[in-house]
Amino acid sequence: MPRANRYHIPGLIWHITHRCHNKDFLFKYQTDRIKYRFKLWEAHKRYGLCLLNYTITCNHVHLIAYDSGDEGVIERSMQFAQGRIAQDFNNRKNRLGAFWQDRYHATAVQSGTHLRRCMTYIDMNMVRAGKVDHPKQWRPSGYHEIQRPLKKYKLLDLEKLIELMGFSNQG
Repeated sequence: MPRANRYHIPGLIWHITHRCHNKDFLFKYQTDRIKYRFKLWEAHKRYGLCLLNYTITCNHVHLIAYDSGDEGVIERSMQFAQGRIAQDFNNRKNRLGAFWQDRYHATAVQSGTHLRRCMTYIDMNMVRAGKVDHPKQWRPSGYHEIQRPLKKYKLLDLEKLIELMGFSNQG
């Protein structure tokens, strides 16, 4: 049976989740999570992926992306990042087979309150899992970049995040 088409409507915010094959802990090492973050940064540079938040756990990822309206940016970015990390991992581990369980899942998110709740849900993911006591203890997440914006390898679009959450960036 053919897969259903995926539609990304310009101007919407998307909560994207993607699970490792068989729920395996393929991101169990920090270096693999850092490599995946770098692949997302490359997708940002290459295609213009606009990320608002993310968490890379040991067996799945959460991303909040904004669809700016450029045709296929999210799809191309996901294909690039997911494909490259799978290829790199399989080559390094001399492994064959799927890295990801299925295609990524994307759910539309409203700006404002719904977005704030989704941001909290993603930031608290590893706290709820019992791996850390506070989001600041889980390094591969957007929480750190929001608290201390990066100058190099910046992944999140904090200006767009402020706008979509309904905050003011003055003073």
